[in-house]
Amino acid sequence: MMKRPKQIILLLFILFMTLGCASKIPHTLATDFSKMKMRLIAVMPVNNLTVDLKAGQMLRDKIISELYFKGYPKISPSIVDEKLSSVYGANLNFKQGNIPPETVGELLRVDAVLYCTLSESKTSYVLVYAPTDISATFELRSVKTGETLWSTRYKTVRRSYGFFRKDLEMKSFQVYELAIQEVVDKIMETLPDGPDL
Repeated sequence: MMKRPKQIILLLFILFMTLGCASKIPHTLATDFSKMKMRLIAVMPVNNLTVDLKAGQMLRDKIISELYFKGYPKISPSIVDEKLSSVYGANLNFKQGNIPPETVGELLRVDAVLYCTLSESKTSYVLVYAPTDISATFELRSVKTGETLWSTRYKTVRRSYGFFRKDLEMKSFQVYELAIQEVVDKIMETLPDGPDL
């Protein structure tokens, strides 16, 4: 009789451990990252492949905030955009991640450049169900060598339920920002802490 509760507890423990291990997201990290003394990271405008124009800016703002909380000094996106616009003018290539990290380093005097691509940002409405999908990739590159120091990708789906379309739209709007925050939180778990932490 005592064996059954122990078996249940053991099964629950194995389940939680499996779920915990499964939550790690794939990423690459340069083997000597800690020796590189990366401090200043310029976050480039998000290469937004979606129709939602606000999503890219929201993602960029959240990344800049989270980098600060991980011990990297905050570099205003307006400074980055101003410097790049002064060189590239109205040419929008810099918003698609086409500028080499060495060029960004010369313009901004930073150690690394973070390129982000938002590949999916949508909500589908199916009767009483509305999944919100957010998918993005991230690549941190050295301004000295151009090599990739860290890269990862993450996708999340937040689900909303409701009986009426307006109810579903309101709920999906509420989970939208939470989904973007989840993407940023998860990817930041794989980036080593900065020097100011």
